[in-house]
Amino acid sequence: MAGLPVMTRKKMRMEKDSLGEKEIPEDAYYGVQTQRAMENFPVSGIRAHPTMIRATVLIKKAAAKVNMNLGMLEKKKGEAILKAAEEILKEKLQNQFVVDVFQAGAGTSHNMNTNEVIANRGIEILGGKKGDYSSIHPNDDVNMSQSTNDVIPTAIRLAGLDLLSQFLPNLERLKEAFFEKGRAFDGIVKSGRTHLQDAVPVRLGQEFGAYGKMMESHSRRIANAMEELKVLGIGGTAAGTGMNAHPEYPQRMVEFLSKETGFELKEAEDRFEAMQSMAPFVAVSSALKNLAVDLTKIANDLRLMDSGPRTGLSEIHLPPVQPGSSIMPGKVNPVMAEMLNMVCFYVIGQDLTITLASQAGQLELNVMMPLIAFSLLHSIEVLKNGVKAFTERCVSGITADEERCREYAERSVALATALNSTIGYQKAAEAVKEAIAKGKPLRRVIEEKKILSSEDLKKVLDLQRLTEIGIPGQKNEK
Repeated sequence: MAGLPVMTRKKMRMEKDSLGEKEIPEDAYYGVQTQRAMENFPVSGIRAHPTMIRATVLIKKAAAKVNMNLGMLEKKKGEAILKAAEEILKEKLQNQFVVDVFQAGAGTSHNMNTNEVIANRGIEILGGKKGDYSSIHPNDDVNMSQSTNDVIPTAIRLAGLDLLSQFLPNLERLKEAFFEKGRAFDGIVKSGRTHLQDAVPVRLGQEFGAYGKMMESHSRRIANAMEELKVLGIGGTAAGTGMNAHPEYPQRMVEFLSKETGFELKEAEDRFEAMQSMAPFVAVSSALKNLAVDLTKIANDLRLMDSGPRTGLSEIHLPPVQPGSSIMPGKVNPVMAEMLNMVCFYVIGQDLTITLASQAGQLELNVMMPLIAFSLLHSIEVLKNGVKAFTERCVSGITADEERCREYAERSVALATALNSTIGYQKAAEAVKEAIAKGKPLRRVIEEKKILSSEDLKKVLDLQRLTEIGIPGQKNEK
């Protein structure tokens, strides 16, 4: 029909692998094995994390350099591979990494996607045409001295170290934000709560200081887990034996990658163990899950303390960042804490995925590595971004209602705990029952029953002193 656009067929090229021929888009830098993977795995639409791409390309760069120095790879080919790898590391050709994260076992598809993109760009650099692998071959040259089976676990390690090194400063800022609030709120006395019931007085600053200390402890645990990622099994090739790799290749690879990444990497004492065991990834995931558990508790605490404003605790005020309801005017919700809850639930769920995938290896290989890579790296990514947003848009702007906090502390019948060492548990319990039954403050009941003089009662129920270690009403010298 007149006026309709003319549809033109995209130009294609023909490539061949061990299964036969297949058409590839002429402008694609990936090749036939990547094309098969795209057709085989249209699963999630999610592609490899940028840090995973970068780590894999870095391994290819290192291998080309080491193999050239060892006389294994022709210099002309090696230089072209290095140049192609450098371009990708500068974030060129990122749209050529097209394989779904749910793919062939072990990560063969991701590895070959990388090999093909580097090979075809290298071919162009040498003046050839994409798909003509006579000058640079994805398997023989780019993948020289390597197997998917040692490349992928090494890439997960390098990518994990990269992302975690970006995440830890965000966790450090959250820690400092909590400590800063702890100092600012240190003079504010409030009612403690256990079992969601009134408990002995605490200072709001002590609560926030504890949150900061939790972050400090989790930073240490994550840093300790990172140490395991620094041990590389590269050079084990297919099964850990190192077949097709030069004897000096593993050590030189570790040295080169250490220099490139800035991490003090180590050669595995046993490459079989380094390739078969996913324990380092489980350790990191476990440390992240542990953090997520405490972050969930903290987010829930803040939501409780901010509940209200008229019918809840309303001891603190989280900064309003957006309207909270499409129907209730003026309503503001603790959305940043809610977001952090969701992030934490996701990380906890991914930890189970990583655990199941890690125990699913058989003999010399764990074929579930693509799932481990996706789950681990995405967990770090969402925690990195979630913690940053939570710190900047929530914790840093928290304010306190000092008057309401003190009112709750004064009204709490749990103040009777301070009377244990003076009048005994039983008499204190009877005073609590009367205070609750008659709706009177505990102090008034004690005074009316003349259990203690006003002067003694003032000393025993000094709220500020009750938030420190010692016997109420007595001089407590260290």
